[in-house]
Amino acid sequence: MKIVYLLIGFIGRLGVLGALLPLLPAFPFLLLAAFGFARSSKRLNDWFLSTNLYKDNLESWVKERGMHRKAKIRVMAIITMTMALGFIMMGSVPVGQVILLCVWIGHVLYFKYGIKTLESE
Repeated sequence: MKIVYLLIGFIGRLGVLGALLPLLPAFPFLLLAAFGFARSSKRLNDWFLSTNLYKDNLESWVKERGMHRKAKIRVMAIITMTMALGFIMMGSVPVGQVILLCVWIGHVLYFKYGIKTLESE
């Protein structure tokens, strides 16, 4: 079973690409990596917990179930830019634009009211 968890951890490292590419979600993959490494190897878990990627994106969520204002703004900016690009590309598909607008509004409301904003350190 340890090998399976190790494999899950390495698959979760795709979150590194998600941190660089706006179309690939980083957060779920990084959670997957944290889960896999925590159950497979103490050395890999310690390494993952010491990375800036973990500290910047997951640490506040894991410890306090919230995000700092700066992280929320960064995530919302990436989501807004990505959805704006999709909105522009769907110029001839008004139904698609309406759906994308509704999804964007849902994201904004979730980040505003669904995720606790933590005070900066």
